[in-house]
Amino acid sequence: MNQQLKAKVLKINDSASFKNLALEIFLFQYKNNEIYRKFIDYLSVDVSKINRVEKIPFMPIEFFKNFEIKSRNFVPQKVFESSGTTGMQTSKHFVRDLDFYKEVSQKAFEKFFGSMENKVFLALLPSYSERENSSLIFMVNHFMSLSKNEHSSYYLYNHDELYNKLEELSSSDLEVFLFGVTFALLDFSNKYSVNFPNLKIVETGGMKGRGVEPIREEVHQKLKKSFGVNSVFSEYGMTELLSQAYITEHQKFQTPPWLKILIRSSNDPLQVGNSGKGLINIVDLANIDSCSFIATDDIGEVFEDGSFKISGRADSSPMRGCSLLTL
Repeated sequence: MNQQLKAKVLKINDSASFKNLALEIFLFQYKNNEIYRKFIDYLSVDVSKINRVEKIPFMPIEFFKNFEIKSRNFVPQKVFESSGTTGMQTSKHFVRDLDFYKEVSQKAFEKFFGSMENKVFLALLPSYSERENSSLIFMVNHFMSLSKNEHSSYYLYNHDELYNKLEELSSSDLEVFLFGVTFALLDFSNKYSVNFPNLKIVETGGMKGRGVEPIREEVHQKLKKSFGVNSVFSEYGMTELLSQAYITEHQKFQTPPWLKILIRSSNDPLQVGNSGKGLINIVDLANIDSCSFIATDDIGEVFEDGSFKISGRADSSPMRGCSLLTL
């Protein structure tokens, strides 16, 4: 059953196929995910009357910190863990099928940036690289293995080496991506300046507690100036999701076909809509083996075309290790 559902996830091509599969996965997870089922039963929801995605109960994201969120029982191939801060309880995502995660993350990236072939992936991801169970590092490792380029590599705090590599690659015909956590990109840009117009910077992860979260547009403007680029991209992902969204233009995140962002009311968590401002609910149909319907603490806006912006976090929620820039 799981494999059949996974095959359907990657074949979604319109809103009708998304809706039908979302409802199918909802019933599958209600039947096979003990924690999610108990949550729904606690709400006294009649699952037989759920006929729209907006009516599906969304599980609080905090459950990933307190429970093993699994659809059916299995031995995980990997347990991804959120960064958190010292002493903070972290989220854990029990991953049954790493090959599926590889395929999902690859297809999401290639939807916006094209084939992995002939790309160079540089990674400036301190605080991620220093952890063993980061889903982001696993994803970037996979991208590097697909590109098979000798220049692809990680950098921690050795900014001199990164600068030299960027200078070297700036005169090549290679398509170069720099995945960087926000604070590290800013630290680098405070010391170095390069002229690399074709470089594609993918910013993610926020400040990791290193000062106040800046406005994303201000960060992007600074990075444009320091790296000599016309645009900066962003990645939106988290430990609890197998899928990612990307900013490619107009400061709005775009999603792959199997990922959908909804808005819930701050006054009534069961009031969910397809657009508007409020708290972010996520439908990630790739999360077949955990839970595909997650109520986050992020605040944002979803637009009519399905794109979205993130503006911060609910006041009562704890700071995530993977903190968010404000818009």
